[in-house]
Amino acid sequence: MPISPNFTSILSKDWEINFTQCTPNGFLKYTDLCNILQLTAAAHSEIGGISFTDMQEFHQAWVLSRMRVEIIDLPKWRDVVTVTTWINSLENSRSVRALEIHANGKKIVGCETFWAVFNTQLRRPEALALPYEHFELYPEKRATTEGFSKINITHEKEAIFEKTVYLSDLDIVNHVNNVKYLEWCLDHVDPKKILKQEVKSFEMNFMKELSLQDNVIIHEGENDNQTISTFSITKGEKTSFALKLHWK
Repeated sequence: MPISPNFTSILSKDWEINFTQCTPNGFLKYTDLCNILQLTAAAHSEIGGISFTDMQEFHQAWVLSRMRVEIIDLPKWRDVVTVTTWINSLENSRSVRALEIHANGKKIVGCETFWAVFNTQLRRPEALALPYEHFELYPEKRATTEGFSKINITHEKEAIFEKTVYLSDLDIVNHVNNVKYLEWCLDHVDPKKILKQEVKSFEMNFMKELSLQDNVIIHEGENDNQTISTFSITKGEKTSFALKLHWK
């Protein structure tokens, strides 16, 4: 698709929170929070001519490598939120994208994401084949107080669950969707902590893709003062995913 005549380097998009996106207390699920962020990023790439459809002409797609989300408040059912996104950096096969969510004129969520260009045939990163110089970059305009980081994984973590990858776990790139990793781990968090909105921030590292019928193990570890919880997902001897939750 060509670059839209309405293209801007900073995009804002409104979303209404519906009941399917909410936990029993009526507030937005953390997984659906990530979905809204990702959909907004996709909308920006579409009007900018670097969408999945555009990239598939060269057998390419954007895949998420790291993500940090800082939460002040969660929206609830029927709230209308505005998600704003811009690009901090974009070069060759890598891009850092920032996103913010505002409700009632107040910032409630900040997010920083790290994306890689992935060849969907060769299953490896490569340089973006499409022009992107029309995107103005904002390296100093940050959406989070801290940037994403590499999550340290200890192999002594407790194995808490075994999982087989099913078709419902896959996305259009034919690997496990990034939100599924988060969902699998949050299913093993105390529900009271989720319902009380005790998550202050979370980080995710995506290291190895998972495919249909892969068998994986979810591991949990927690620090002594109960302010941080960590999870990892492994396939064989290799770690595919790491999650760090910061509690209020």
